[in-house]
Amino acid sequence: MSNGFLWDVWVNFKRWNLKAVRNPFVLVVSLAQPIIFLVLFTQVFGGVATGAINRGGGSITYETYLVPAIAIQVALAAAVTSGIGLVEDIEEGIFEKILASPMHRGGVFLGKATAELLRIAVQIGIILVLGTLLGASIAGGIPSALAIIGIGVVFSLWFMGLSNVIALVTRDQESTIIASNVMQFPLLFLSTGFLPLDALPGWVQTVAKYNPVTYGIDAARAVMLGRDTMTVIEVTQFTGVWNTLVPALAILTVLDLAFGAAAVYLIGRASSSSVS
Repeated sequence: MSNGFLWDVWVNFKRWNLKAVRNPFVLVVSLAQPIIFLVLFTQVFGGVATGAINRGGGSITYETYLVPAIAIQVALAAAVTSGIGLVEDIEEGIFEKILASPMHRGGVFLGKATAELLRIAVQIGIILVLGTLLGASIAGGIPSALAIIGIGVVFSLWFMGLSNVIALVTRDQESTIIASNVMQFPLLFLSTGFLPLDALPGWVQTVAKYNPVTYGIDAARAVMLGRDTMTVIEVTQFTGVWNTLVPALAILTVLDLAFGAAAVYLIGRASSSSVS
């Protein structure tokens, strides 16, 4: 008999944190690639890119411009591992045992997601520290850094849900890894992550306007710079940074709810199938 929804969340939260501690390789891999991008892009392309981002005047360093994109990349890369971890459970038979238990399906997913979001928050914090060491500047200091971490967490939820949906549909680790990575890099590069929208080719600008990654990066960058940075849609109803944060977070929240609900639905359907 289940001890209640919150208890189910707590049990799964602990289990996934212990699993992460016992397999630190996954944590290292999801963090190593963004760190390599941060160092290489700032050192190799910094001079050229600085001119592009300050074309209309300004003195933003490329380190400051790039760090929000790398923070979102960390969230994206870590979210990919969510589906991979679920597939491991499926292949080891643990998932079926959980489904056969009286645990609340929403509690199972929420506990797992909460543990992964904690890991994502820590990883984004590491990127922000490294970015400042490389010369990036965060307007607003520590409160703004915490806000960027929060934005990364909100952003990661939709791709985490999608990764789990892929895992539940394929039930195969290799397929989940391939599908997630195939989406991850186009989403990252077809956005405003590395260059401003007006510096991108026309067709890339079109894709960037409908790319969720763009909204995550623009929101984090608005906090990083302390001003409105939204370029894909025009919003003037608010003031300053809120003209970016309100529409960006609204879009990301809708995606979070949609993909989270899809993941919970598929877990519930899998549970029904295992019972029958």
